[in-house]
Amino acid sequence: MIDELIGKIKETGNPTVVGLDPRLDYIPAFLREASYDRFGKTLEGAAQSFLDFNKAIIDEIHDLVPAVKPQVAMYEQYGAEGIRAYIDTIRYAKSKGLVVIGDIKRSDIASTAEAYSDGHIGQVDVDGQAHTVYREDFITLNPYLGVDSIEPYLGNCDRFGKGLFILVKTSNPNSGEFQDLLVDGRPLYEIVGAKVEAWGEKLLGANGYSSVGAVVGATHSQQGIELRKLMPRTYFLVPGYGAQGATAEDLAGCFNKDGLGAIVNSSRGIIAAYTKKEYKADFSEKDFAKAARQAVIHMRDDLNRVL
Repeated sequence: MIDELIGKIKETGNPTVVGLDPRLDYIPAFLREASYDRFGKTLEGAAQSFLDFNKAIIDEIHDLVPAVKPQVAMYEQYGAEGIRAYIDTIRYAKSKGLVVIGDIKRSDIASTAEAYSDGHIGQVDVDGQAHTVYREDFITLNPYLGVDSIEPYLGNCDRFGKGLFILVKTSNPNSGEFQDLLVDGRPLYEIVGAKVEAWGEKLLGANGYSSVGAVVGATHSQQGIELRKLMPRTYFLVPGYGAQGATAEDLAGCFNKDGLGAIVNSSRGIIAAYTKKEYKADFSEKDFAKAARQAVIHMRDDLNRVL
């Protein structure tokens, strides 16, 4: 799967992934009202507005970016209707040729981890009949429970050509509370990074990178540089650009000299671009998806400026 992602990055000339993390206050009023007219102010109405919003964004950006990253919590909070919107968003994105990174951050062991793995990147069995459920290409995982929480996913990655991005150094301000703790003189995030690099050894692609990637926040630029040296074959998923304060210069160290090695996420900076002052003059609420397209172009050019 990592080779497919890299192929898309090369094709678009853009290491941007668009985070499809809708909230009701991001959805233009006319879209919300159209959903409420059909379903009322219900869970189904909210979920339908998310799906309509996502489809419009995808239609405008699918030729510019290699991947999208829906955050499952934004959908899951609306119950079964929200999960349906999550699944339908994934299917629509894939129909447009996009790689899909399911941001699910699961962490569990044994049969529970196997269930998450089969549902999200594998198949589930119903009395001898196999079914594919969520259809993500990559998913995010939390390694806090150790290798027991990662191994159940590796087999499905190999069997179904899927990939992982495992939390190593996250972009939130207090990530260092645990991740920077010294263990035998080394910060914990370095130890986790070395483990992730080792876990991916059997899933190397033709480009020399593994389908077991790492989440490395752009808001910690020096740590990104250190981890890049420690994890030469690991692809980084980099959050923190834009709305969280990181600049293109901050994340340049996450890339290798070949210009590869990382894909950079932006969520509200793109999908809610129409609400920002720099776009309001040129794009009305009804042009929200076109504003998102322009935000992608700006981000692409900004990243390529430092790469």
